Amino acid sequence: MDIIGIDLHKRESQLCTLGIDGGVAEQRIVTSRERFTAVFGTRAPARILLEASTESEWVAQCLETLGHEVIVADPNYAPMYATRTRRVKTDKRDARTLAEALRIGAYRPAHRVSAARRHVRAELAVREALVRTRTRYIAIAKAFVRREGLRVPSSESHLVAQRVATLAVPPLLEAELDPLFAVLEPLNTQIKSADRRITALEQADPIVALLATAPSVGPLTASAVVATIDDVTRFASAHQFEAFLGLVPGERSPGEKRRVGRITKAGNSRARYLLVEAGWRILRSKSPETAALRAWALKIAARRGNRIAVVALARRLAGILYAMWRDNTPYTPTKLRMPHATIARVS
Repeated sequence: MDIIGIDLHKRESQLCTLGIDGGVAEQRIVTSRERFTAVFGTRAPARILLEASTESEWVAQCLETLGHEVIVADPNYAPMYATRTRRVKTDKRDARTLAEALRIGAYRPAHRVSAARRHVRAELAVREALVRTRTRYIAIAKAFVRREGLRVPSSESHLVAQRVATLAVPPLLEAELDPLFAVLEPLNTQIKSADRRITALEQADPIVALLATAPSVGPLTASAVVATIDDVTRFASAHQFEAFLGLVPGERSPGEKRRVGRITKAGNSRARYLLVEAGWRILRSKSPETAALRAWALKIAARRGNRIAVVALARRLAGILYAMWRDNTPYTPTKLRMPHATIARVS
């Protein structure tokens, strides 16, 4: 069976084929379903390795339907690039490196997220883009109002236009703000629709509903975690789960010196910052079910400050969500086992 490495790119991709007879063939093709079908549709089944990327999933599915064995590799696995030199980097060399890695087994398969969870990721990404756009427009509007010596009263984002309307805004400024507020109204409508769709996931996905029983974890945070992780059995421990979300401290410890630094911020940033936001809500909460978590975090805050305490709380919350998902058990405050308050630097 031939071995093929594919260096995927948005417009064109590079192929390197290692034949069973020892021959090497290289080819450059357009990155499209039609071209992949034309090149791979008539050839004998082959083993194919490609890096995880934006295009990797649809390319893998296309090649699998043509009868080939496809492996999507984790690009962060350093041994896969052992034969590649840093001084000369070309698509041909990268494709050859991938083919050689497949031949000797020097690769680590990446997790391929299910279609349903990819859809959830897309919904979350669309909502995030809408919210960021609204936040930017509101910031511009408030800056214009402040330029005239006025202040917009505090309110929820979708009420900003109404709050500005109550101010004695000069006619010229009103004309400047009208285009922004004309865009804000449909943005608010689309954000509400996105929120309804994400809330509906809590009823459609039992895992989302399960994780949403944790304190300060709503459908949005639960959906983000589930869509990011997809399969909890990938992780042998809560620490691996937390590390995947980028919530564990980075470490550089040469020789006998141990140096622990800021959190790694690896993995999906959306799930991470939503967990951090949940940590802030817990720290400010007065709910009895968060008393143990809050008391633990406050001890850290007294020594290190609120920001570090909240990041530690987000990591602790991630570990709780891992245990809930692994054991299929809803959040129960009485079962909570708290670690010691001592903690390395995490922010």
